Formats: sequence, C-alpha cells, structure tokens
Amino acid sequence: MRAVTSSNMFIVTLENHPEGVYSVFDDSEDRVIPIFTEEEDADRYLMMLEEDDDYPPMQIVEMEDYAIITACQDRGQKFSIITPDDFLIPPDDSEE
Repeated sequence: MRAVTSSNMFIVTLENHPEGVYSVFDDSEDRVIPIFTEEEDADRYLMMLEEDDDYPPMQIVEMEDYAIITACQDRGQKFSIITPDDFLIPPDDSEE
C-alpha cells in the first residue's frame, strides 16, 4: 500500500480575511481560484496585483493541498493548480 502524502499550496485572499479567496473569471465567465504550488509564484502574483490600486489589500495563505482542493470541490468551485511551469498574470480589468 502506498502512503498518500500531503503538501502545502498557496492562495491569495483578502488581507486579514482568509475566507475572501481571490478568483478570476474564465472564458465562460465562471470564477476560478488560482492555487499555487510554490510560495514564490504566489508572492510574485500578489506583487502584480498590488500594482493595481483598484485591488484591496491581499495576502498569501498557506493551506494543505487536500484542504483547499476538497473545499473547492465541495462547493462546486472551479480552481486551477498553478505550477512553476505556468505563467499567470492578473487580468487587466480595463480591457473591454
């Protein structure tokens, strides 16, 4: 029997309100939560968000992978696992 291992992942939330999870809209206008496997990538994404004055203060929250994925699945919430091989930039809300 193979042991199941857990690892930590990272999400962006409203500062001091971890229940306010950051999400983006996909092409179908569904909300998708980016879940980062590496803290550096989450930090880099947060820095890009902070460049836009329209975003409220946000923070990075570390969670066990099964906890965040299970929470999304239980709520029918779409999510995307962002690995170091992925390049993700915040959407430009000024484009219409």
